[in-house]
Amino acid sequence: MSRRKSPLVSALFKLTRAGMRQSARIGKAAARQGIESGSKMAEGAGRMMKAVATPTDAPVPVTGGRWIDGRWGLGPLAMRRYRLFIPTGGSARKPLPLLLLLHGCAQDTAAFAAVTRAAATAKARGFAVLMPEQAQEANPQRCWNWFGSDTRVGIETQILMSIVEHVVADYPRVGGPLFALGLSAGGSMALTLALRHPERFAAVGSHSGAAPHSARTPLQAGQAMRGRRSPDGDALARQLAGRRLPPLVLIHGDLDAMVSFENARASADLWLELLPEGVTARETITEVQRGTRRKLTRSDWKTGRQPCVRLLRVHGMGHAWSGGAARQAFSDPTGPDALRLAWQFFASTMEQAVPVPV
Repeated sequence: MSRRKSPLVSALFKLTRAGMRQSARIGKAAARQGIESGSKMAEGAGRMMKAVATPTDAPVPVTGGRWIDGRWGLGPLAMRRYRLFIPTGGSARKPLPLLLLLHGCAQDTAAFAAVTRAAATAKARGFAVLMPEQAQEANPQRCWNWFGSDTRVGIETQILMSIVEHVVADYPRVGGPLFALGLSAGGSMALTLALRHPERFAAVGSHSGAAPHSARTPLQAGQAMRGRRSPDGDALARQLAGRRLPPLVLIHGDLDAMVSFENARASADLWLELLPEGVTARETITEVQRGTRRKLTRSDWKTGRQPCVRLLRVHGMGHAWSGGAARQAFSDPTGPDALRLAWQFFASTMEQAVPVPV
């Protein structure tokens, strides 16, 4: 009698199959080029196989904190590398807040650490940063799998939460309030995590991400990214079963041609739609201009004095991390510093509420 594969193992095999096929095609193409062009093909194939738009050296040691590299997941077929930055300070009795920071497509943790200047901001503001890295076996372009079947998306969220649990168990002084923030696909995944595990996060954010739970197929994902699909609020309300979502911050360029600004509006509307029955939020709008950096329109929704949703519209910016490092893909140095803006919102939620333990 044959043994049946578990649903988890079957799903993991499906996740790796696309990446394996692409690697095989690259290898065959390199062989056909012959010895004369072999070195050039090998260099190009190396960049393609890494799927990182701007390859960057690993973060260098910094005074006042340290980087730690690790690997964790659900098992041999579902492991992910991660980088953890821990600034000085904090203890098991008074742990540091922890930010789960998720890169976008065609990025890895080294590139994203450079774009966001994560270590400098974390050291200055007193929080730890956990940066998981998507495996090409799971997605050839290194995108987090924010759309697809419930099984596929569910496995991805389980992997990420298992890394959080592992890191907090190994380093208790980073076990303070948990936050999540991501760019593009990473932003969509950060909101997906909040919708699946709302009780675990003190607040979450998305920078230039598609609205979560707005697609199941690649065709639908393309439509959602263009602002032509919205999440199913009724289905998500049933899934939440009365659990309240954590506060949300959204940062998005209004000239984003890859992921329409309408996605930021759809995500804000979703959070407001999913407020508990009888709870309403009041909106205030502020225009912000600092020096020569791009102008911001800040829309805040609060329930009483509690922050609920903040939407930051960056004028004239495309699909890029606002205020990011120069000479990096998906980075706009002329915008206001996105990580500082997000952390400003996250800090305000800690001032107004009891921290949510990891």
